[in-house]
Amino acid sequence: MEHDYLRSLVERVEDVAREKKLWSAGDVIIVAVSGGPDSVALLHVLHEISSRRTPLKLVCAHVHHGFRQESDDEAIMVQNLAESLGIPVETAYIDVPAYMEQSGKGLQEAARDKRYEFLFETAAKYGAKSIALAHHADDQAETVLMRLLRGTGPSGLAGMKIKRTQKNVKLIRPLLRINKTDLLDLCDQSGYSYAVDCSNLTTKYRRNAVRLEVLPFLERYNGQISSSLNQLAEVIGEEDDFMDLAAENAYRSYVREIDGRLAFDAPSFLGLHVALQRRLIKLILNYLSADQENSDFVKIETVRQGVLQDRRTNWRLDLGGGLTCIREYGEVSFMPKPLERQGNYIYQLKSPDGPDLALPEIGKILRLERMNKEEMRDSINMSSGEASFDADQLVFPLTVRCRQPGDKMKIMGLNGSKKVKDILIDEKVPPSVRSMIPIVCDGSGSIVWIPGVRRSVHAAVGRHTSCILRMELVDAEKV
Repeated sequence: MEHDYLRSLVERVEDVAREKKLWSAGDVIIVAVSGGPDSVALLHVLHEISSRRTPLKLVCAHVHHGFRQESDDEAIMVQNLAESLGIPVETAYIDVPAYMEQSGKGLQEAARDKRYEFLFETAAKYGAKSIALAHHADDQAETVLMRLLRGTGPSGLAGMKIKRTQKNVKLIRPLLRINKTDLLDLCDQSGYSYAVDCSNLTTKYRRNAVRLEVLPFLERYNGQISSSLNQLAEVIGEEDDFMDLAAENAYRSYVREIDGRLAFDAPSFLGLHVALQRRLIKLILNYLSADQENSDFVKIETVRQGVLQDRRTNWRLDLGGGLTCIREYGEVSFMPKPLERQGNYIYQLKSPDGPDLALPEIGKILRLERMNKEEMRDSINMSSGEASFDADQLVFPLTVRCRQPGDKMKIMGLNGSKKVKDILIDEKVPPSVRSMIPIVCDGSGSIVWIPGVRRSVHAAVGRHTSCILRMELVDAEKV
């Protein structure tokens, strides 16, 4: 009987492992074992697979939480179980009450944080590719229902994933399609010892209340409610993965990284399906901040509705967590910290042959390069961050400084001078980035170049030019 129960579960777990590519021969897997029937069954199933089917190196990891009298007995039981199977065991003794006081978190959240911290530390110690968790189908049903009750989107309805990567380690849940009763039957029929956590029988914790009160109530209307919720998670999970891929493709197509901010053009964004619009905003927010609160529905929809508004006025949204969203002209940009006014700065370049000039105030570097006549053709296709000048006509020393009120520049095709402020407006340079643009002046004090915007009429390259001086403004981080 023991062999039949174990063989049946092993085959079901192996089916999932093949489908989801949970492991390969020789993998080191940390198995989280609390001592309850679920984790005890998981350890026995993985041990059977490792012994008779796919060679794996298993390490048993147990957390002694330090707030239940039974914890000492559970730690000893898990130690004996691992030793009987010839599996090394790592035990962490964690003072959860002390961490609760230090962090201000509740019991469940504090215990979970410390538990996962220990599991990842153990994985690093053994060079493990995976951490195996004993969540099963009943856990999945409870998770989906809890998220539905509090309000969630497709990602929440997808529940727990059978496999996901965190901190370069795979979290795998080989039992996620198996019901709790099957795991209890395996332990009871096989005589496997396990611990019973009496705290699971009290409804003061929300998950317990869902398990003991809400699900039984719903079963009066649908006797297969747990199965239905698991099916929902399975279907939504695959569709959620599909939407994530679509959002990543849209990100690569539409989003640009400019001076530490992420930006897209509003007209292009409006051409996307509304579902993809929300996903793209969520992806941008997640890239800029690890704080998941920044990607909730209200914030995402506030940004989306702001982009949808058919008006030319600029606006700024404080998204919390140090994130700012700005619309300027037809561009929408996201920044990881509030905008700060750049300080005043002024630098001089006495010679075109000097070293690169660092501009730490704006995180840029100005490069100068002499070119002979044979290299002139290469100067035709230049980026907006480059400009070329007739080296013999350019007056040194050059001055590189921040923009000042009243600045004017003589531009090609225009008699007289034009205010730099008006040039920036005409070129639709977003106000938020204007302070990041330096001004380059020649030895007479005339502005010769506004990097990335326009150059002046001074020292223009012509057919009589024999030597070119190319200037380039680059990000300091990319050097």
